[in-house]
Amino acid sequence: MEGTSDFSAESREGLTVSDQEKKLIRKAGTLVGYPRDQIIWSPGEVADRVYLIESGYVKIYRLSADGQEVTVGAIRNPGEMIGLAETLYHGNRVCYAGAIRNVSLVVLTKEQFLELLAFEHRLALRVSKLLAARMRAAESKVFELVSWQASARLALFLLKVGNSCGTPAPEGVKIKLPFTHNELASMIGTSRQTVTTLLAAFRQENSITVDDRMIVITDPRKLAAWVDD
Repeated sequence: MEGTSDFSAESREGLTVSDQEKKLIRKAGTLVGYPRDQIIWSPGEVADRVYLIESGYVKIYRLSADGQEVTVGAIRNPGEMIGLAETLYHGNRVCYAGAIRNVSLVVLTKEQFLELLAFEHRLALRVSKLLAARMRAAESKVFELVSWQASARLALFLLKVGNSCGTPAPEGVKIKLPFTHNELASMIGTSRQTVTTLLAAFRQENSITVDDRMIVITDPRKLAAWVDD
């Protein structure tokens, strides 16, 4: 199935900034913290800031007509920058950004960011590559929503998150974020009931277990088979 390699380690190359680039951003910006579930920005706000995630995880989402969250981007991880496209485009925010856990962010104003890009050409190139990678990821997500069954979308999402947010555990790879079924549903574009049914199927075949509300991928090959069907 097209796009099944997206959860490999290679797919994360270019999504984070280098240690040297982090130093430049930290020197220019200001460190701020947001508690879990805090909204970082909302639709309609002027896009005049960019952020480097120092620690924690951020979700980008919109609200449907009935008030349900619909995730429109991947989970953003430590070392990634957020708020780039709209700030560079001179527009207003069209999505929400929310802290999944407590997060620390380095904030740069638009003026600080543009000045930094003007003098640090390697960082400017990195930002260009990051935006290109996100455009490709958005195109892949549209294809998945239109063409794939919910089982394949959920399995691929868990594999991707396991790669980016997982830690080795005796029984496999533990995803460090305790997702609710509603949150998983919003991230793959399906219902909570469907997620509950699929997770039960994954557990029954022993491709995952659940440890203290956190999903553990115990057999990635079995889980990947749902993507490849």
